[in-house]
Amino acid sequence: MSTQPIGIFDSGIGGTSIFQEIKALLPYENTIYLADSFNAPYGNKSKSEIVDLSVKNTELLINKNCKMVVVACNTATTNAIKTLRENYDIPFIGIEPAIKPAALQTQTKAVGILATKGTLSSELFHKTTDLYSDGINVIEQVGDGIVSLIEEGRTYSDEMQELLKKYLQPMIEANIDYLVLGCTHYPYLMPMLLEMLPASVKIIDSGEAVARQTKAVLVKHQLLNSRKLKPKNQFYTNGNIEVLKSILNDEFMVEYLQF
Repeated sequence: MSTQPIGIFDSGIGGTSIFQEIKALLPYENTIYLADSFNAPYGNKSKSEIVDLSVKNTELLINKNCKMVVVACNTATTNAIKTLRENYDIPFIGIEPAIKPAALQTQTKAVGILATKGTLSSELFHKTTDLYSDGINVIEQVGDGIVSLIEEGRTYSDEMQELLKKYLQPMIEANIDYLVLGCTHYPYLMPMLLEMLPASVKIIDSGEAVARQTKAVLVKHQLLNSRKLKPKNQFYTNGNIEVLKSILNDEFMVEYLQF
């Protein structure tokens, strides 16, 4: 089983930021990536819709012989990973906003979180926040419109500039020293965020931690690919192929798949 691929899915192209971290840490692993762009964004959907979409993506990846599934979507993780783990007999890796390191390290006692409505309203997010945010001003901001613009290939558009200015201003006024990115699409905004935020603000996303956890779980289950051969990285999207290709810098083959 160790040579079987790692399955990765997201509500679109954002989870490619997680794929890149996994690829950097585990260069010989085969992967299959599903970009469910047709149904993006997940953040505005009901919990039952998010669970149904996550089940659909998982079953497609299992049918393609994936040995584990990385749920490279904060909204899908916080709403559906419990159901997935209960129903499928393979390891799952989830992703949730890195509130813990931000809360433990903040000096100004103010932390900003930019995430989808689906993530910020989830039970899992509230449990984690309640554990670590005592005495800390947590400024939560729903990133309405961000995912849609990225999925349309308008990451660096004027509309995005305006949205980010509006979302970041209350955080800057609250004197945050950490900004937590609670959606896998958001690391692609890094150049703009660094330009807009004071230099004292550190930005945290979960990509590197997810890659480390992926490796740890593979080792634990004896699923690490020991063959040092060129890996096969497959990408499927039910949306615009060109947007996914551009974010991957045309480095990989991308296929359209109706799912």
